[in-house]
Amino acid sequence: MSNDVRGAGEPTGGRGAQLKHTGLRPGWTTGACATAATTAAYTALLTGAFPDPVTVTLPKGQTPSFALAAEELTGGYAMAGIVKDAGDDPDVTHGALVRATVRRLPAGSGVVFRAGPGVGTVTRPGLPLPVGEPAVNPVPRRMMREHVARVAEAHGGTGDVEITVSVDHGEEIARSTWNPRLGILGGLSILGTTGVVVPYSCSAWIDSIRRGVDVARAAGRTHVAGCTGSTSEKTVVAEYALPEDALLDMGDFAGAVLKYVRRHPVERLTICGGFAKLSKLAAGHLDLHSGRSQVDKGFLAEVARRGGADEALAAEVAAANTGLAALQSCLVAGVPLGDLVATAARDQALAVLRGAPVAVDVICIDRAGTVVGRSAVA
Repeated sequence: MSNDVRGAGEPTGGRGAQLKHTGLRPGWTTGACATAATTAAYTALLTGAFPDPVTVTLPKGQTPSFALAAEELTGGYAMAGIVKDAGDDPDVTHGALVRATVRRLPAGSGVVFRAGPGVGTVTRPGLPLPVGEPAVNPVPRRMMREHVARVAEAHGGTGDVEITVSVDHGEEIARSTWNPRLGILGGLSILGTTGVVVPYSCSAWIDSIRRGVDVARAAGRTHVAGCTGSTSEKTVVAEYALPEDALLDMGDFAGAVLKYVRRHPVERLTICGGFAKLSKLAAGHLDLHSGRSQVDKGFLAEVARRGGADEALAAEVAAANTGLAALQSCLVAGVPLGDLVATAARDQALAVLRGAPVAVDVICIDRAGTVVGRSAVA
């Protein structure tokens, strides 16, 4: 399959340039693989033939092609399987076989998702899916719905289907993830907001962050943003209309951004990322990777107390399943936990900067990119 996610005329700065500078090969998310498998299976169900390779369109317009590793067609259903290629990222799902089984449903049923073997089911609140739903995240669901609609239009289908997503050995692989602790039981989550796995070699990515700061400074940028991913990048562009070469894809390496900007200052630094991830920065962690730092809900409870939470609410925060669940409890009670965490994260950033002439603000978002907390500039 093709892994080229960079187009001609690649800019000298920004997320794409950072990836190019690392020399690392990107890969595809489980969501992209499930979308490709769904597209192939539904096409076969309607036409009797599997497209191989099968091409899909990702949220940012890339059109990768995937070879089929498994296929099965009967009168009642079609199944296609794709082997996940995570590129140079040390992803536990690299090499996993992601299958989609598609069955017709009565007209008007829409698209229904099921968890097959190796895909988890949500059992606790605080995740982007309701309890009882298969752990197929919102963006992969949208991608699959869009591709089902395209196949239906091309081949005369109704688009009313049941999609069962499964991953061979997924339950075993999931034991190496946070899924069991989050209450996603029975297997893996089908993930991805862009369809692309951005590979993170610590040394290569930190070097690319430094290159990004250098490029921004050389271009005369006075305001740069360190973003944890593509959703936070979109948020800061919408908020501040920053050009691409002012965007730093910091991933989990908040400390690398802050330490390099300390030595090579810019006038203003915005840090933007998911609420739970930036709560780690607020608690003093500079490496935000889930394998190296965890959301401290006891810390969040203490922050909530400082914001006016009573002991009952603080206990609810401390016992929350996820950081976002803690945030939701505080929102209901009128405690601005998002703003408090953003302010604490900003203060930690300023401490790392050690008086360097850099003004800092922090923006916390949820998984949809909605701003749920922000600090003042200081």
